[in-house]
Amino acid sequence: MEKKTNPMLCDIETGLCEVPSQQNDRPTEVNNVGKKPLKMLYFTDPICSSCWGIEPQLRRLKLAYGYVLHVEYRMGGLLPDWSYNSGGISKPSDVAHHWDEVSLHYNMPIDGDVWLEDPLDSSYPPSIAFKAAQLQDEKKALMMLRIMREMVFLKKMNIAKRDIILQAAALADLDLTKFEADLDNEAQRAFQEDLALARSMGVRGFPTIFFTNATGDTEKAYGTKPYEVYKMAIKKLIPNIKEQDHAEDLKGLFGLFKTMTTCEFAELSGTTIEESDQLLQQAHNDGHIQVYHSKNGPLWSR
Repeated sequence: MEKKTNPMLCDIETGLCEVPSQQNDRPTEVNNVGKKPLKMLYFTDPICSSCWGIEPQLRRLKLAYGYVLHVEYRMGGLLPDWSYNSGGISKPSDVAHHWDEVSLHYNMPIDGDVWLEDPLDSSYPPSIAFKAAQLQDEKKALMMLRIMREMVFLKKMNIAKRDIILQAAALADLDLTKFEADLDNEAQRAFQEDLALARSMGVRGFPTIFFTNATGDTEKAYGTKPYEVYKMAIKKLIPNIKEQDHAEDLKGLFGLFKTMTTCEFAELSGTTIEESDQLLQQAHNDGHIQVYHSKNGPLWSR
């Protein structure tokens, strides 16, 4: 029998959560960019632990190159169901220890106990929920995606459940009547379009990123990598591009982001993890920010 890739066993070395082989592995051209001269097509999944690991670099990319960079999010469908048995992971409880390892590797808080206490049976429901949010408002959709990731990775909440999805939608200030209507109809079709696009482009794991310039030249990045790797890909496409200055102080960064992990603050402020932890803890002691303590690290919020 053909060996199946287990989507929940992410490769820490490559930074990739890989899905089973698709029928069509031939990449197609990425659609050309719109108003901005650089496009980032980002294939991800709400429960992809490596995609949570890329959040610090992704936030920095948006701050540094947001003036020329348009980021397009596509859902990849990491876990359709539990019909996989490879790599030592055959059931939800097997994921718990793996997520704890990924958390340590990326310095991003992930509590694998969700797979012991309230395991998800699929990543399709939160993926479709994101598409439903996108149909309303792109910024609110990204806010909802962040909320869902914080729910599952830190708070051990099963974001495949409809009531949890609706909580996330409410927190993202979406129109819940429209959201629920889209969830059962148009969002389903939009999600299938994302899956078809991923297949047509040969996407086999997450995160997968395609950078494309105005002339159609493309650079591909697989897996969670250091910021400099993505920066180099961008500079290949636009050699003279400059990074935009952005806030690096605590007040300025929390003005931009409602929540940050210690690793995210370190990436954005140019400080070490140890220095960031001290700065954030002091700010919390002084009453400037709040903290949520998860098993494998804190989440700071304004």
